[in-house]
Amino acid sequence: MLGAVLLFINRIFTPELTNSQSRADVLGVILSALLVLTGMLWQQVQARTPDAVELIGEEGFELVTDLPDTVKNELAWASRLLLLNTVTRSIVVVYKGKVILRRGILGQKSEVKPGAILNLVLEKQKAVYLVDVKAYPGKIEFDYLPENTQGIICQPIGFDGAMILGANAPRSYTRQDENWIAGIADKLAVSLEG
Repeated sequence: MLGAVLLFINRIFTPELTNSQSRADVLGVILSALLVLTGMLWQQVQARTPDAVELIGEEGFELVTDLPDTVKNELAWASRLLLLNTVTRSIVVVYKGKVILRRGILGQKSEVKPGAILNLVLEKQKAVYLVDVKAYPGKIEFDYLPENTQGIICQPIGFDGAMILGANAPRSYTRQDENWIAGIADKLAVSLEG
């Protein structure tokens, strides 16, 4: 900001403008804008990490055995992709009332009893993102995730299933993450229906 102000003051008090000074002014403004944006991005990155917690539970991978191999491979691939490339630390996939996948940090309960939020997701076919689980009274329905899960996304998989993702930090999923999760859920829906 200081550099941009100094360039502006220099420009005002210059009696004769040269081509080289015009180029230097443009370059200075661009550099000042980049520095401001870098500072803002750095603040966002720094603000995210202090809220992260270590989820309580054992790491594991549970997949039902009575699925076709291609569907098993898709589920394994999708869950690995989500665990490696998003803030997701726990994944539960429910299809036709049955838990078909649990991966990441596993909660104590393995059975999923659909509550109001999960039923709403299945009915409306729209994802629900609980940005900070502590602030929502409906968090008790997610007792199959680690007890200190900080953020949850319930993403429908077609009309018969849902993918429930748990994160270790509140407000940690970005809009791009949500779009990727929706795309992966659409792909899984096609595989599971086939």
